[in-house]
Amino acid sequence: MDVWRSGDRYQGGDPGAGIASLHAFSFGPHYDPGNLRFGAIIACNEERLAPGAGFDEHPHSHTEIVTWVVSGELTHRDSAGHESVVRAGDVQHLSAAAGVRHVERNDGEVPLTFLQMWLAPLSPGGEPSYAIVRGIADSTPYAVPRAGAMLHVRRLSDGERAALPDAPFLYVHAVRGEVRLGAEKLGPGDAARVSDAAGLELRGIGAGAEVLVWEFSPARPFP
Repeated sequence: MDVWRSGDRYQGGDPGAGIASLHAFSFGPHYDPGNLRFGAIIACNEERLAPGAGFDEHPHSHTEIVTWVVSGELTHRDSAGHESVVRAGDVQHLSAAAGVRHVERNDGEVPLTFLQMWLAPLSPGGEPSYAIVRGIADSTPYAVPRAGAMLHVRRLSDGERAALPDAPFLYVHAVRGEVRLGAEKLGPGDAARVSDAAGLELRGIGAGAEVLVWEFSPARPFP
């Protein structure tokens, strides 16, 4: 288990445009050859957008993009004609495949915070696709088969326990509250990268913990 703390993430964004970003992996100008990926995940970005701020239309390809809103509302539009407002508890999945363009904005009146996670696909190409699951439950994992990945959501009260799947790779990201994972305590923005996971469980500390857990197959994704 390798724990990466919230404060060690790379700072990015554009403060003048109302955008603040924290990158858990090597990203953009923050190139770190020792922190390029873990399993299928190649980016885990925490984005904070002021009201009216956002990312203008930009392209993606050969990437599975999964978005989790922490607070506020995210407006999404893409070149395939999809338009949605994503709220806390929703899972949004844009499969860029051979190529797609999209816009992400905070069209609301309050600040927006969201996590965006990029996964490398098992093979390149294909047709872009879009899906959104409203109010995903803890007992309903979300599969991203193109990346050999499964997303689990865990919400824990004080002392509550939740078993984690046994898997070749687990990426555990604390969204809010505090939890204990083995001997480690994770707070908001902390993440654990676990290889050959077996018999692990989360335990809530205090009230209102929320954790995202990625389970990855052993196959090495493209490229």
